[in-house]
Amino acid sequence: MDVKDLRLIIALSKYEHFARAADACNISQPAFSTRIRKLEEELGVPIVERGHRFGGFTHEGKIVLKWARRVIANCDGLVQDIDTARNVLSGEFTIGVVPTALPYVSVLISRFCEQHPLVKPIIISMSSQAIQRGLDDFSLHAAITYLESEPLSGVQGIHLYNESYVFVASPPMVDSNLTDITWEEASKYPLCLLTPNMQNRRIINNVFQNLDIAPTIKVETNSFAVILGHVTTGKYASILPLLYLSSYGMLDELTYIHLEEPELYQSIGLIVADRDPILPITKEFLETSQDFLKKQTTPAKSDRLDQCIT
Repeated sequence: MDVKDLRLIIALSKYEHFARAADACNISQPAFSTRIRKLEEELGVPIVERGHRFGGFTHEGKIVLKWARRVIANCDGLVQDIDTARNVLSGEFTIGVVPTALPYVSVLISRFCEQHPLVKPIIISMSSQAIQRGLDDFSLHAAITYLESEPLSGVQGIHLYNESYVFVASPPMVDSNLTDITWEEASKYPLCLLTPNMQNRRIINNVFQNLDIAPTIKVETNSFAVILGHVTTGKYASILPLLYLSSYGMLDELTYIHLEEPELYQSIGLIVADRDPILPITKEFLETSQDFLKKQTTPAKSDRLDQCIT
């Protein structure tokens, strides 16, 4: 068995297409397919469901893929350890990030790349559930996600900041003198929110459920850009993370109102798989992030709406 064959399996899982996976591995498609078949013959089981196109992995293929990721992660770790001993760290670094934390990841990545310019970061917007799977199957080196609202397993991490929420609407929909709004009052507006598979939405749902309130949800989407687009029409309102809004610029044509009763904060953190040994590239990123947090005298982004506006 050749380690390179395991990289082909991982590439096929990523691209789900023989030609694209072969191209990514810099070999011809016939050669790619031949090596997959030889691996199947060696293991004595079919790995890939075949048809006119890639049909997914067989049950045995999923087992092979799991071990392939583990073996390749260890091989990459060996190379990274040698590079670290030579004071040179290189390679790809894949980090999964929940959409609400995307503005924050650039702060950490930029500092990390300043110290390790040969590292190529790959940042993927993912749900919290997909992040857990990615850490479990070695497809992610690290992640930025919620720490408390849903259980995490097999990870270690650090707190980065508290996510807070604001009510967003166009001026004609709300009283111009309104500075605070309760969750119960917000529930009566026609809301455009993220889809239920997103943890941000599940957090919002839990607040309404705890208050025994049924919100008026008119539109659902998995995109914050789509939410803002609907809110600017003047027909919808929303509940959004303050950091996301303040990072990308608050729109002048919208009104932002502090949510209360209850005050809601969610801990966002950096997590990595709790493994020994930890991959050198992952260890370096974790240490760089910890050092960045220690040097901060004030939060990188305010948790309070009034401070962001002023």
